[in-house]
Amino acid sequence: MKYAVTGTSGFIGSALTRRLEAEGHEVIRLVRRPAERANEVEWHPRSVDVEQRLRLEGLDAIVNLAGASLAAGWWTVARKEEILRSRVEGPRALVAVMAHLNHRPRTFVNASAIGFYGDRADEELTERSGQGEGFLADVCHVAEEEAKIAGSVGIRSVMMRFGLVLGSGGGVLARLAPIFRAGVGGPLGNGQQWVSWIALDDVVGAILHVLRETSVVGPVNTVAPVPVRNKEFSRALARALGRRAFFSVPEFVLRAIFLEMADEMLLASTRVRPQRLLESGFRFVHPELAGALQSIFMGMRLRKSGLPSPNPAGMIQRH
Repeated sequence: MKYAVTGTSGFIGSALTRRLEAEGHEVIRLVRRPAERANEVEWHPRSVDVEQRLRLEGLDAIVNLAGASLAAGWWTVARKEEILRSRVEGPRALVAVMAHLNHRPRTFVNASAIGFYGDRADEELTERSGQGEGFLADVCHVAEEEAKIAGSVGIRSVMMRFGLVLGSGGGVLARLAPIFRAGVGGPLGNGQQWVSWIALDDVVGAILHVLRETSVVGPVNTVAPVPVRNKEFSRALARALGRRAFFSVPEFVLRAIFLEMADEMLLASTRVRPQRLLESGFRFVHPELAGALQSIFMGMRLRKSGLPSPNPAGMIQRH
């Protein structure tokens, strides 16, 4: 198959690209810098030229994983505008390009997030649940509306609502692991908020799954089937690192440091079920948190020692 992928230098995009290429697929990398390799196309959503369109002819699918980082800085007015713009311009430009191709891709996969649901306490959420409140919910909604337009030109559109992605080499664990190793990690606030997480291997597997399963359309909750409360998440992470989670961070401290981000990213309770993945036959490699963390940190230790990982992402079989 032939795919185009944006965000290939990111945490998810780099893992997905490695897996696709390991399976023998051709991957066109859409990059913001000048192209350096034959499989790269310089891509700027605000200025699409004829050459870029020609390079995108004959694709089977496009996967859009690009977007400004949510946690790279405080949410000033300018920063929020950048986040929103980056998640709207990408799908809008890609859909416009696909609509003008002679041979359109069959599938468009666009990144979204479970931030769509907002803070929902103990409510169990599926893809049928409505939009929540807050900045992240609004960003996800607008981005998904842009991606849906692909359906109007006959392209199957899938919006992957990612949960908290866990894996080695980046993501949230790159920030949390050093804190917990130092013995100062612990729950955030009262620790009762739900955390809907997913292992990176399963994120990549889920994207490949929806690329293959033509019956899957619309939003897809990309989370493990067993969410946990923040207190349980902290304990499991500490245990996987051979530590104890003694400390907790009060809500007022988080709000003083992170302002609006605290309530939407750290204290929000989002209990999400991957209904469409399960109904379409996807099988999780890491359905439970303890096993996922054990596998991730074991793989990290083996790589440091020069030994191969027991479950490299490219060798996992789900079908």
